[in-house]
Amino acid sequence: MVQKAKILLVDDRPENLLALEAILSALDQTLVRASSGEEALKALLTDDFAVILLDVQMPGMDGFETAAHIKRRERTRDIPIIFLTAINHGPHHTFRGYAAGAVDYISKPFDPWVLRAKVSVFVELYMKNCQLREQASLLRLQLEGGGKGGAVGDGREPAGLLAELSARLAAVEEQAEALSKQLDDESADAAAVATAAHLERKLTGLRRALDALEPGTGSPNALPSQN
Repeated sequence: MVQKAKILLVDDRPENLLALEAILSALDQTLVRASSGEEALKALLTDDFAVILLDVQMPGMDGFETAAHIKRRERTRDIPIIFLTAINHGPHHTFRGYAAGAVDYISKPFDPWVLRAKVSVFVELYMKNCQLREQASLLRLQLEGGGKGGAVGDGREPAGLLAELSARLAAVEEQAEALSKQLDDESADAAAVATAAHLERKLTGLRRALDALEPGTGSPNALPSQN
């Protein structure tokens, strides 16, 4: 059974959290509430999240400060952040959001369908990345076990598993390419385009590592951790 992705919803107003849950419930993922920046940072200490929806205007630690803390932590710095704000202070305010590490910046009231579609993209990429990490770990175990398929109870030889992992990576590469083209077509914000480019670079690194594992070309240590 495929494990559900976790989506962190951060807002100090319960009615806003309830509205976000109603919009995103159709994605059938695990929605985690946080009513403050401090509570969000605490949740991020123990759980992995596919994406964070972060309200800008919060008492105490606001969204910008919360995002800055998230990006400073090695464990959480690559988690996509979508800022939500009820006030549009103009380009300078929006730029501050992107400078804090947001991949998108949405003003309230927002289109529920658009928000759900944006979140679903990051959930899909997160799930694919998790599958690749699991396959990479399994491949390491088999290679370190001397190439015996039965070493991990899987019954497959490393060559066959490597081919399957390569096929899975190809599917993610295709989705990443489609996402990049979509962002170009929609004249997306620079931060979103930069995030897509960062994902493509990570995929390129993984592809090189897999190529290095072809017979006679590499070793198990060539596989990246993908953290």
